[in-house]
Amino acid sequence: MNKIGFNTLVWSAVVSDDLFPIIDRLKEIGYDGVECFIGSSDEKAYKRFGDYAHNIGLETTAVFVVGKEENPVNPAAEIRARGLERIKWAIDRAYAMQSKILCGPFHSAHGVFAQHPPTEEEYGWSGEVLHAAGEYAAQAGITLALEALNRFECYLCNTMEQLTKLVNTAAHPNVKAMYDTHHANIEEKKNGDAIIAVAPILAHVHISENDRGTPGDGHVQWKETFSSLAKIKYDGWLTIEAFSRNDPDFANAINVWREYSKPWDIAINGLAFIKQQCMVQNH
Repeated sequence: MNKIGFNTLVWSAVVSDDLFPIIDRLKEIGYDGVECFIGSSDEKAYKRFGDYAHNIGLETTAVFVVGKEENPVNPAAEIRARGLERIKWAIDRAYAMQSKILCGPFHSAHGVFAQHPPTEEEYGWSGEVLHAAGEYAAQAGITLALEALNRFECYLCNTMEQLTKLVNTAAHPNVKAMYDTHHANIEEKKNGDAIIAVAPILAHVHISENDRGTPGDGHVQWKETFSSLAKIKYDGWLTIEAFSRNDPDFANAINVWREYSKPWDIAINGLAFIKQQCMVQNH
């Protein structure tokens, strides 16, 4: 049985007590969990958030990115080492939140391009950093679920084929893959084939519409997506990730220039849509 989560990025990229009323309502609506972005520097806020969520009966997951100065595929060993330390920092924050999943494209720096296709050397560098990160995550009981992004945000991993290659290079049981329907909608030839290909290492799924608005309102191939997830007997999280202009700094960083859907419309209608899709597959 899948658990359904909602990512708070549609309201804020900052983990703080200001999110408490929001997650109260997410619980009332019927969500099983809440996902937060790990980035803000108030380290104590993560524990407060995790404690609050669990006290009201919500589980937590976390999402994270690395930047140019901590890039795991930089040719400079000291920058790659900084990347590992930053990932360890995020693992500590996820642990404080009581999260069992830390997902995201932290295999390489978000939005940083090298003006060439990915090289074997870069996969090796990233795999080395991720193996060490997996060792650290294992001590915290956390699975690292790496994300492939579309070509406009990343060059190392755009597809499930590339992501599988990287996870196999990392070669650690705590380093797995995630599938994001928004990115797959851009990069994969056949969504069903991509899901089946990544099945052995799939640990997390983001449900995200082609325009980042309400799932079910756009043109992502949802029937194929949910039927393929059912076919591989995926029983992990189905977490809605949608974006808005509510947090201008974050919106500017990821090129969100307009509102796609109202946040609570996304939360309410998105949950109903996922439940309906799962029900169809179970009958």
